Amino acid sequence: MNTNILSKITVVILTYKTDRDILHNCLNSIDKEVKIKIVENSNEFKNRDEFLKKFSNLSIDCTGENLGFGRGNNFGYKKVSTKYVLALSPDTICDKNFFDNLKIYLNNNFDFSILGVNFYKDDVKKSGHLSYGYFQKNKIEKTYKETLLEVDWIIGCAMIINLNKFKDKVVFDENIFIYFEDFDLCLSIKKKGLKVFSSKILFIKHIGNSSSTVINPELINNANKFRNWHWRWSQFYFYKKNYGYLYAYKKCFFKLIRYLLMMFVFKILFNKNKFDLYKYSFLGLFNSIIGNKSFYRIE
Repeated sequence: MNTNILSKITVVILTYKTDRDILHNCLNSIDKEVKIKIVENSNEFKNRDEFLKKFSNLSIDCTGENLGFGRGNNFGYKKVSTKYVLALSPDTICDKNFFDNLKIYLNNNFDFSILGVNFYKDDVKKSGHLSYGYFQKNKIEKTYKETLLEVDWIIGCAMIINLNKFKDKVVFDENIFIYFEDFDLCLSIKKKGLKVFSSKILFIKHIGNSSSTVINPELINNANKFRNWHWRWSQFYFYKKNYGYLYAYKKCFFKLIRYLLMMFVFKILFNKNKFDLYKYSFLGLFNSIIGNKSFYRIE
């Protein structure tokens, strides 16, 4: 096997003021032969010199502002020269055999658009999140070439992307600031009659909810506002884009009414945290329904 086969891929890590130790753990798990590009979703990457000195295979680019998940990743993809990228969240750790196993797929005999990874069973039990799944719950898993499954969607914290399959290296829908980008990408690929795969042998550990300063306890309330607003905005947008406005409206209208009612309940009970939870869920969904862009931000 070609020992330089890993030169075909660049790891792209999108950060936003990410915790130093979390990012170090991620970078240390990446094979030294693989090029790494950090895309900092702001105008400054702290500890730049420290990271560049320690990791000779690393380059760092700043977007200048927080572009969100989709635009930020697309920004990074346009700056790499390799055919493949491994889109990796900074709160992940690659298994010791990850890159040796990855070599199996980086050859001219296997044609794919995107390829997902696998989680350790203990991590799945703790989080309840799978690394892949199906839009139709009764769909049967299809085994492909022994180490792969044909699936409907893969989780976005780690995916191998063939940039040659995407015009101008635009992979993600840039209208979405955060959440549902991976579902939307997978569904768009399926609509083209192409396949989405998940690997049985590419393992990562996903820490989760640790990739930016929004997990700081002092900012937890703002983080919850942000998450609820964007989750509901993106959910409606995803339904509208892929299934039509009427379908999206039917799926989400009663949620909108529920959020409004719960706002009144917790306002009366003087429970500000619960009130904010439903208020920002309502606002995100409402703005998506009336066609406003995904505008809500926190510092």
